[in-house]
Amino acid sequence: MLRTIALAAVASLGLSACQDQASGGQGGTRSEIRIVGSSTVFPFAKAVAEQFSINGANPSPILESTGTGGGMSLFCAGVGADTPDIANASRRIKASEFELCQSNGVTDIVEVQIGIDGIAVAQANNGPAFSLTPAQIYEAIAARPYGKENKNEKWSDIDSSLPDFAISVYGPPSTSGTRDALTELIMEVGCTTDSATKALKDSDEEAFKDICHEVRTDGGYVDAGENDNLIVQKLKANPNSVGIFGFSFLEENLDSVRGISVSGVEPTYDAIASGNYPGARPLYVYVKKQHVGVIPGLREYMLEFIEAGSRDGYLVKAGLIASPENVRAVMTDVIRDMPPLAIGELE
Repeated sequence: MLRTIALAAVASLGLSACQDQASGGQGGTRSEIRIVGSSTVFPFAKAVAEQFSINGANPSPILESTGTGGGMSLFCAGVGADTPDIANASRRIKASEFELCQSNGVTDIVEVQIGIDGIAVAQANNGPAFSLTPAQIYEAIAARPYGKENKNEKWSDIDSSLPDFAISVYGPPSTSGTRDALTELIMEVGCTTDSATKALKDSDEEAFKDICHEVRTDGGYVDAGENDNLIVQKLKANPNSVGIFGFSFLEENLDSVRGISVSGVEPTYDAIASGNYPGARPLYVYVKKQHVGVIPGLREYMLEFIEAGSRDGYLVKAGLIASPENVRAVMTDVIRDMPPLAIGELE
C-alpha cells in the first residue's frame, strides 16, 4: 500500500510539473509534442508531424531517432514536460520496459499499432542474385550456430549453391527494434531447424537465447547503427554485401538495391501484408496518457497517424504497409478512449 501511495505521489508531482511547464510555469514551457524511438518508424512519424503542423496549424513536433530500446528508456524515465510524450517502436514494448515505466510513475501507457513492416534482406542491384532461407541467414550471422563457433567465412561454406564470396552483412544494432525482430523472426526460425537446439527453449531458455539470438562480432556481421540509409550506401559500395533493414528503406531505394527472397518469398508489399513473408512485423507507437490534455495535440497527432496509414494514405506511399481495416478501426477507438495497456497483455 505504501509503495502504491508513493508511486501515486510521484506521478502526481510529475504531472503537476508537466502541467506547469506546458502552461508556461516556472519550469519553462513546452507546447510541442516530443517523440523518440525507432529509426524504422521515424520517417513515418516525421511525415505525420509535417502534415500535423502544416500552415502553422500546430507547433512542429520534436522528433529523435534513438532506436526502439533507447526510446523506451527515455519514454519510461518519468512523467513531465522534460520527458517524451510518444515512443515509436518497431517491436512491442517488453515486459521489463513496461515495469520500468511503472516504477517511474508512467502508469498509463497507450499502445497503438500504426501499420506493418518487414525485415528486408537486400543487396545492390548490380550484385550477384541469390536467395536465402532463415537457416542460412542464421548460420551466416550467428555467433555460435547450433552451439558451435561460427567458422563460416563465405556463403558457399554454408551451402555450395550459394555465392563463393565473403559473408559481409550490414544490419541494425542491439538497441534497435529491427534487431529484435531479426533475431525473433528470422534467426530463431533458422536456429530451431535443429531439433536439439529447439529443445533448449523449454529446458534452458538462457542457453537457447545465447545460441539463437547472439550475433557474431568477428566482421561477418557489421553493426551499421541506427541510420538505415548508411546500410544502403554500404551495399552500393560493395555489391557482394548483404543488408538487413526495414521494408520502407528498400522501397525508398529500389533504384540501387533489391530484396533477397527468403524461403522463396520476395519482400514485397503484398507478401508482407498477407503474412507470407517470413520477416513481417507490426509497428507501434506508445503514448503517455498522463500527458494527454496537458501537452497540446497528442490525440489529434495520433488520429492523423492512423488516417495517414490507410491503404491509400500518404504513409503507404512512403513505404508503410497498412494494417487491416478492422485493426485500424480498433486503433481509432483506442486513440479516442485511451485505454491503458496492462502487463498481462504482454505475456
